Order: sequence, then C-alpha cells, then structure tokens
Amino acid sequence: MFHNNPLLTQLKKNLHAKIPRVEGIVKSTERGFGFLEIDTQKSYFIPPKNMKKVMHGDKIIALLKIEKDREIVEPEKLIEPFLNRFVGKIEEKNNKLFIIPDYPFLKDLIICEPNKNCMNNFYNGDWAVAKLIKHKLKGDHVFYAELIEKIIQEEDPFAPWWVTLARHNLDRKEPLAEENDLLLKENYDRKDLTSLDFITIDNINTKDIDDALFIDETSSHELCLTVAIADPTAYIERGSRLDLIASKRGFTNYLPGFNIPMLPRNLSENICSLNPNQCRPVLACRITILKDGDISDKIDFFLAWIKSKSKLSYEYVSDWIEGSGTWIPPKKSIEKQILLLHRLCLLRIKWRKVNAVLFKDSLEYRFHLSETGKVIDVSIEKRRIAHKIVEESMIIANMSAANFLSKNLGFGIYNVHTGFDLVNAENAVSFLKNYNLNFAVKEIMTLKGFCNLRRVLNILSNNYIDSRIRRFQSFGDFSTIPGPHFALGFSEYATWTSPIRKYSDMINHRLLKSIIKKDQAIKPSEEIKFKISEQRRRNRMAERDVSDWLYTILLQKKKYQNKQFNAEIIDITRSGMRARLIENGANVFIPGVFLHPIREELTFNQELGKVFINGIIHYKVSDFIRVNLSEIRLETRSIIAKPEY
Repeated sequence: MFHNNPLLTQLKKNLHAKIPRVEGIVKSTERGFGFLEIDTQKSYFIPPKNMKKVMHGDKIIALLKIEKDREIVEPEKLIEPFLNRFVGKIEEKNNKLFIIPDYPFLKDLIICEPNKNCMNNFYNGDWAVAKLIKHKLKGDHVFYAELIEKIIQEEDPFAPWWVTLARHNLDRKEPLAEENDLLLKENYDRKDLTSLDFITIDNINTKDIDDALFIDETSSHELCLTVAIADPTAYIERGSRLDLIASKRGFTNYLPGFNIPMLPRNLSENICSLNPNQCRPVLACRITILKDGDISDKIDFFLAWIKSKSKLSYEYVSDWIEGSGTWIPPKKSIEKQILLLHRLCLLRIKWRKVNAVLFKDSLEYRFHLSETGKVIDVSIEKRRIAHKIVEESMIIANMSAANFLSKNLGFGIYNVHTGFDLVNAENAVSFLKNYNLNFAVKEIMTLKGFCNLRRVLNILSNNYIDSRIRRFQSFGDFSTIPGPHFALGFSEYATWTSPIRKYSDMINHRLLKSIIKKDQAIKPSEEIKFKISEQRRRNRMAERDVSDWLYTILLQKKKYQNKQFNAEIIDITRSGMRARLIENGANVFIPGVFLHPIREELTFNQELGKVFINGIIHYKVSDFIRVNLSEIRLETRSIIAKPEY
C-alpha cells in the first residue's frame, strides 16, 4: 500500500530536512569513537559505527541526533577530506597492497594500487606518496588510494628527511645548472674594492657565503660600514629557467644535517659565494654610523667587485674577543677589522636597547650525524659576540635598504610585524594589570608604545609574563609596501642580505639595482608575496618534523633510559603539558595522568598557561621541572615524559 508512495517519500524528505545539522572537524580516538569538533569550546560524540565512514581530520556536515539521552552526530556530507595527497608506509597482505597514512590517529589500512604512470615496484615497509581516490562518505564502499611514487625503503637511515620532504611536497635535490647559468649576464660598471680588507664571519663549514664586511673610522670618529652582498641576479635573469626555479623554492631549505639549496651549488657555493681571495661581483651599501649609534642619512648603494681577505668563524672570532682559545687574527689588518666591528656592535646594541627592541638570547641545538645519516648526538649552540657582530651589521643593512626602497620606489618585499590587533591588545592590557603593569590599549598598538612595553618586559625578566604576552602578538609577514616591524622596533625593514638563500632578497636586489641604474622597476605582485610566505611556512614545518623524528631515534639509545632531564614547560594543552628538554632541545608531552591520578580534579587552563589541581596552581608555562622519559613512539614521532618529584 505504501510501496513507492510519493507522499510518504516526500514526508520522509521533509522530516530528514528538518533534522539539525552541524559542521566541524572529525577528531578520532584510540578507542574507536570520535568527536565532531565545532570550535574550541563545542564538540559532539561520534559513535564507533559512524566513525567507519570518516577519517580523523575530515571536515564534514553531520546530522545531530539524540541516542540514549545523549547528543550524537551521524556524518552526512564530506566538505573537505583530511587526506588528499599524503605519505604512508606500504603493507602487503594476501598479495594485495595497503598503505597506512603517516599521521597520528590514522591507523587503518587503505587499499591501494600504483597509478598507471607510476613505474616503481612497492614492497612491504616502503614509504610512498599516495592520493586518496575514494571516500566512504562520498558513497564509495571503501577508502581507496593510488600510489604516485616510491619515496624510500623502510630501513634507510635517510627516511626522516626524504619522507618529510615528500609529505610537504618540497624539493629533495638541488636544481641543476646549465652551462649558460654560470655566465655573468650583467655588464654594469662596478667599483673596484678588491684592495679593501673585506672579511666574512660564518660557521666553519658554511659554503654559501653571501655577506662580507669592511669598516673604517672617519676623521670625526664616526664608523663607516660597507656591507657587500653576493650578487646572484648578475647571473640569473628575470624570468629565466633558474629564476622560475628559485621563485618556486623560495628559500634554501635548512634541515638538520644538510640543506637543499634554492640555487645550484655551483652558483650558491662557488661562483656567487664570497670565498676568500676570489674576485666576486657584489651589491654593496656604505653606511655611516653616528657616535651615538644611530644611522646617518649618508647611505649609498652601488655595484662593486670585492675580494674577501679572510674567511673567519664565529667560534674563533668570539674566542679571541673574549680572550680565550689559541686562535689569533691572521694579519694586523684583519685584527683591526674585528676590533672596529666589535665596537660597532656594542654601539648599536646600546642604541637599540634604548630606541628599538632587543631580543633575548636563546639556545639553539645542532644535530651531529654520521656520513650515513645516523644520529650521533645533539649539542647546544649559544649566540656569541661574533654572531651579534654579523647580526647588527645585517640589521643596519636591512634598515638602510628599506629606507632606500621607500624613498625611491615606495615598494619592495618588506618584513612586517603589526604587534597586536585590537582584541589581543585589550587582552594583553587586561593580563598585565594583574601584575601591576599599567598600559593603555592605544599605547601598545603604536610602534613607540610596543617598544616601550617590550623594554619594560625585558627589564622585568619574568618568563611567564613574557610567554603570555607573546601569545597575544601577531605573526611576522611580508608586505609589498612599507610597514613597521614592531618585534624589531623599526618603522620599516627589508632584507636583501641573503640572495643566495632567499628569493625575496633576490627581488629586492633587482629593485635596488633598478634605482642605482635608473631602470624601470617592477613592483612585486601579491601572488609572489603569498608564495614566499607559504614556502617559508612549509620549510619550517619540515625542519620541525625532521627534528622530531631524529629526537625519537636519538632518545631510544640506552644511555637515555632512566635518565633525569631538566625541562622547561612551554605549553599547556587540553590533556597535559608540553616541555622542552634543556640538554638537547627535544619536545616532550606530559599527560595529565602523570600529574594527578584523578582527572576530575585536574584543570588545564590553556589561556593562562597553568595547571590546577583542586583549584590550586601546580604548574605554569616557563616553570623548570625534572622529568624522566616514559615512552618513545617512533610511529608518531612523539616522546612521553613523566615528572619527577
């Protein structure tokens, strides 16, 4: 009677249409059920039977229902799958290939076959790039993927690098140079500065040297700094094959142990690199620094030839200035350069402390690897006086370039930082009042007011307050028009000192040259700005992912078992704390169960960065604690730690 009844069919459609719907991101758990996260405050339960239609991370629309007096959701429509192009590990079963995606919470096997254009053979344990073709929420019976390429075998020690680069779709090799790429294309007149005592200061093993310094003192005791920068755009024409490659890569990708250069090594480490006793074309800037440390208006950009007289290392120069070690400058003329540069450095630090923003020294960590890619150890590297000498010189050069571009063109690639937006400025002011630090919202949203706030916080030297205020600050970005850089304390800032390693600096080189030669300047597009910003983000994620992987390999060694580490709490999450081991820089997670056995008595306040037990604060961000390693999960590259009391 009711079979194929159009009225009944329409009634069902109407009832179905009236069911409330919610949109969110699927979050899976290890116990089969999941949650649909609507925002940071609201989520709905997804029963195990409904989780079979979706994957962790999928963006979906779901029906909101009541089941056993509980709100649940039933996935209805896929908006955006979490998996599209992805990497994973091959598993063979019953002569069939499956792939396990290399993501936490995605542990189910996905049936797969090689793409028709893929010529690789795949075996158990191989790492591969795949593309998800079928999804259950699209009406398919199974999740199904096509294999695009093989990355590397399971046991290869270079897996952390190649798998990570493949995941982020980053280049794995240097670009190849053709014969024409190595020829000087420009025939501009250049000043001959080959007789001057230019020096370079870098890491001992650095090969892509892109800056050299020369300094002298005027009769009125002002310091005159000449910064000479390698000139790859003299070899690489705009729109050429290499230029397009450099624009796509954006940066030299520095990973633990080695780098993947933006330009062919023949250029970046040889022909363009400012190697000692080699005549090189440069873009140079001559700047006068006043007695009080300020930069004068006497700024001159020009093209030149230089010949570096000595390749110095941060370590040896720092030792000599600090009166330790056995190294001495090779010549009196080099000694004079070091002494004058040291004087300039101290003068500029003093000036920036009063007029801009000084950043605190932080620890850096360096992985030591064998030739076969095995992790040997990690060492701490501190910023020493020689690092600061180069840093202050580059800051002077980049401030000068920003000023020069603004006055002559009004555009370029600028590094900008806007400090606080209105909402976060209000939050910051409200937070600071709790510590009797009184600032006005309008005040800290100005460059002058922001600098004053940072100087107060530097004097206060409270790491907890500092960490909370940094959470309210915006992120640095690029702009094609001049804008302030609040974090540095400058009204404008544009880098041009690393053109071998950064495409944005190559763009600024061409603009600076157009001013020098009075040629037509082409304003950078918004598209290239966004491409550079996105590439920087991906490179940083790759560096972090490789480091996390190497830490899990390193800390599995026997000598780290049952060892206690000093650690600093760096973040509070919904279910625990994140901390950094001081000894080697590894990030660890401390679950709530290790902090207190009764979950209901634990409160993790992410906003305040504090952990409360029965309403009493027990931990906060910036606290130093002692921890033991509890578990190392190589498959998710995560390290679980337990506090020692």
